[in-house]
Amino acid sequence: MKQMLSITRKEIEGYFGSPMALIFVGAFLLVTLFSFFWVDTFFARGIADVRPLFRWMPLLMIFLVAALTMRQWSEEQRSGTLEVLLTLPVRPIQLVVGKFLAVMALVIVALALTFFLPITVSLLGNLDWGPVLGGYLAAILLAAAYAAIGLFVSSRTDNQIVALMLTALLCGLFYLLGSGGVTDFVGDRFGEILRAIGSGSRFESIQRGVVDLRDLLYYLSLTGIFLMLNVLSLDSKRWSSGERTRPHRRAMTLTSLLVVANLILLNVWLYPLRGLRLDLTAQREYSLSPTTRDLLGNLQEPLLLRGYFSEKTHPLLAPLVPRIRDMLQEYKVASGGKVELDIVDPAKDPDKEAEANQTYGIRPLPFQVAGRYETSIINSYFDILVRYGDQYETLNFQDLIEVEVERNGDVDVRLRNLEYDLTSAIKKVVYGFQSVGAVLAALDTPAQLTLYVTPKTLPQWLAEVPATIEKVAQDIGDEAPGKLIYTVVDLSDPASPITPQELYNRYGMQPFMASLFSGESYYLHLLLQVGDQAQVIYPSGELSEADVRTGIESALKRASPGFLQVVGLWTPPAQPTQDMFGQTQPPLSSWQELSTALRQEYEVRSVNLSSGQVPADVDVLVVIAPQGMTDKERFAIDQYLMRGGSVVVAAGNYGITLDQFAGGLALRPLEGNLREMLASYGIQVEESLVMDPQNEPFPVPVIRKVGGFQVQEIQAMNYPFFVDVRPDAMATASPIVSNLPAVTLNWASPITVDEAKNAGRQVTALLRSSPASWTQTDINIQPNFDLYPDTGFAVGSERASHTLAVAVQGSFESFFKGKPSPFAAAGTEEGAEAPPPEEPVPGTIEASPDTARLVVFGSGEFVNDTVFNISSRLTRDRYLNSLKLMQNAVAWATEDLDLLSIRSRGTYARVLKPMTESEQSLWEGANYAVALLSLIVLGVLWSVRRRNEQPMELITTNDQ
Repeated sequence: MKQMLSITRKEIEGYFGSPMALIFVGAFLLVTLFSFFWVDTFFARGIADVRPLFRWMPLLMIFLVAALTMRQWSEEQRSGTLEVLLTLPVRPIQLVVGKFLAVMALVIVALALTFFLPITVSLLGNLDWGPVLGGYLAAILLAAAYAAIGLFVSSRTDNQIVALMLTALLCGLFYLLGSGGVTDFVGDRFGEILRAIGSGSRFESIQRGVVDLRDLLYYLSLTGIFLMLNVLSLDSKRWSSGERTRPHRRAMTLTSLLVVANLILLNVWLYPLRGLRLDLTAQREYSLSPTTRDLLGNLQEPLLLRGYFSEKTHPLLAPLVPRIRDMLQEYKVASGGKVELDIVDPAKDPDKEAEANQTYGIRPLPFQVAGRYETSIINSYFDILVRYGDQYETLNFQDLIEVEVERNGDVDVRLRNLEYDLTSAIKKVVYGFQSVGAVLAALDTPAQLTLYVTPKTLPQWLAEVPATIEKVAQDIGDEAPGKLIYTVVDLSDPASPITPQELYNRYGMQPFMASLFSGESYYLHLLLQVGDQAQVIYPSGELSEADVRTGIESALKRASPGFLQVVGLWTPPAQPTQDMFGQTQPPLSSWQELSTALRQEYEVRSVNLSSGQVPADVDVLVVIAPQGMTDKERFAIDQYLMRGGSVVVAAGNYGITLDQFAGGLALRPLEGNLREMLASYGIQVEESLVMDPQNEPFPVPVIRKVGGFQVQEIQAMNYPFFVDVRPDAMATASPIVSNLPAVTLNWASPITVDEAKNAGRQVTALLRSSPASWTQTDINIQPNFDLYPDTGFAVGSERASHTLAVAVQGSFESFFKGKPSPFAAAGTEEGAEAPPPEEPVPGTIEASPDTARLVVFGSGEFVNDTVFNISSRLTRDRYLNSLKLMQNAVAWATEDLDLLSIRSRGTYARVLKPMTESEQSLWEGANYAVALLSLIVLGVLWSVRRRNEQPMELITTNDQ
């Protein structure tokens, strides 16, 4: 070991004995910084990661290592010192390893000098350090393999230039084998083999933060193979070619070849093995979560996962197929044999292709592929089928991937969040397959369904309802005999086992009014008890058999973990707009992205509240930008909350419209909203707008002249109405905002919480603006740089942080308590006899149980498709954080937190904080300055050390 270190030290001194080391390291840093800031346009990406640092690392390492190794052996041969080294009492392997360590030491120094880039990114955004550590580990392993190759090549020639060229050629060959440019020309199977051999494809796996044992073994084996070949090359120079040395030469050659063969066979044997890996990412994004494992472990029937992947597909999709296969294989292993995995190429199996087309609606999609001399169309499959019983879901490439177009025109295609997409689909088919009878049969103890009724005071139109309820309960109970116990309690009977007051204290039950103006009341309440859970059931509609059955089955489903929950989504009616010329345009506002996002986990239904009731099977009610509402619609929302339901409201006071004069966007006050009703709950949405210097930029088209031509480009303008909320202004302990890197609330109103009204409730301020924000009541949202050159808007004098979203859980008092019913017939005066109702009139529940949940956002536009389109022009997929926020809110409202942990592990971008161009230039210049200063310090320190040290011999007397 001492001899090897002596050789290593001698080689390092040789590097720094001339400006060569500093030149190589300096050139490496310069190219790295240039590719980071200019080639990959780090600031234009707006993502807080170091992908640009490691993207070009495999290519940069080829030239750095080739330059460092070219003289190691070739210079020794040219100068005649190799013979001296070979006659010293040092074994060839010690010589090889000593020189190898010297090269690696210099490579590690070069990599260490780039560490200021991750530090810079961490200061500008929420950086995940797992991929950073993985990237540096991958770079070191890759450099080790390249160094071994370079040393071997250098030992075969005495010309440094030849060694440099051959090393670059051989290392480049290993890199190209797994690259898309080569694998595109071969089939999917052979392409996967090439990706397993290629050094660049292996590098990508580690640098994303996943250390796979197979990748480690590949790099270590490649390093060991070429170091062994280097030893064999040196050893062959020590012996003559005569008969006396033939046995030794043969033994040395066979030993080396045996070691190489064993390393190759070990890689082949381990390659099919999966799961032997370490996930370094902060949220373990590439490992199956406990939620997924629990879902797979509780499967009662076989689950089919079938991947439809064409051998000839788009070059950008082909590298993703092996990763999908690995993930599907992990699902199969985690299920304990309950998952049937099938990977097919429909072009080679006509029967399965016909089944895919006819049964599941899976069809090939045309992809345009540009070759060197022509452009062609490839019809390719990139789909996954998830089937459980008679239920199935399909995921195509649009569901599985996300595409990022970079500033230089390159396209980055990657998997969005594979586990989340797969587990969501599995959950939907598994929960959709089970019947109510299956739920009852799976209960440990029978469910108890109790009807509390006062028969003597029931209105005439409800007289037959108790018999209807009994019939429905009997029919449901017959599906699982002995699992549903139905009883009737007459509260008007003095011998009743429970009093009305006890019902109110335990379950919040209150009697209904018999008529609009009479003082009589009645009970017609259903209580379902499953274990220690109790739900009050309020069947809606005309209380027919279908209505009653829906109410009971929905309650059973909510009590079971095995059913898909229902989200009722209310959005304003579509309103066509007019442009500045009076022409009718399509509606400016839509919410399709939100609906699509919620459908990934829930059954989403558009609800009509004009009847004054929310459908009984709705588990959570989502109200977006409430406006133009009648009292009946408000009554429906209020009473849904009073029944213990969960309501999520995007309750901004302003909506976007077209400015018919300026032609841009404008704001309009929303009339007929929920502001007054929310205020009665202690949640006041103020009639003003929050403006924040910490904001998401607004894309503005700018025309500039270039060479006499006009060029239109998009520039970023600070826009205070797009409030940028970062984790330091979030209630990170709440699952609604946990792990959100940032979220933007557009044209948001501040929220004031009435502490007196919310006494006894759990209130969480989810989002807050920065302390430098202010408010204004003027709804003019167009900037005026003539009056306000710096910001475009007047800056308020009172700066403070404002609450923008709250979550409340507890008992609420009805907004309609003590008020006339919205169902009162027009023209009927108080005290007069009410006419017989044409339809059932619901009573008013005056207070909710403690389980009621309410989430209020101060903006109704932050989930608008138009706003998403604006945001995506600059920050690409940042708007996905708004969708993620709404998904989290719905999951919290339904207490369905299983997928929350998986979604938070998703691959949504970690965004950079907004910066002006001058600030970006400042940060970039600072990094160049740090690199230059590092080189100067390194050179000075080494010079001082050399001046203070005495020359030392390579091999000391004691070593001899």
